Amino acid sequence: MIVFRLTKAKFKNELSGFGSNKFGGRWNSKGIEVIYTSQSRALCLAEILVHFDISKVPREYFLMEIWIPDLSIYHFPQNNLPNGWNSFPYNPMTRKIGNQFIQNHEFLVLRLPSSVVLGDFNFLINPYHPDFHKVKIVSNKAFPIDSRLLFPSR
Repeated sequence: MIVFRLTKAKFKNELSGFGSNKFGGRWNSKGIEVIYTSQSRALCLAEILVHFDISKVPREYFLMEIWIPDLSIYHFPQNNLPNGWNSFPYNPMTRKIGNQFIQNHEFLVLRLPSSVVLGDFNFLINPYHPDFHKVKIVSNKAFPIDSRLLFPSR
């Protein structure tokens, strides 16, 4: 399966959980590395835009197409998500789910619903899983963000 990841230019050639480790996210605590990817280019963009002040969004993003083995994906049951899983600030229980996924090493990839685009999915990759070497960057291309998304005309 191909998944997508938007990254700043300086990280365009690496698959790491550096940013998630430094800041934490919906599905991981600060200090826990995980690689966030999405099912589509559009979802990647939406997931990035919700985290930035529009005036401070970096303009030089790169889109990674990443191949992950289909049989390594665990589809987390949506009926097992805690109440408020999609709230902001993040529900601490969602971080517990992601942290356990990383620490258990049972699956390489965890499929979870997006809180930004309901009905779409994000895929968390465990960089410490024994099969991580099977994950491959297929392509990496500049991905300019259309200025109309950032500064719509009035």
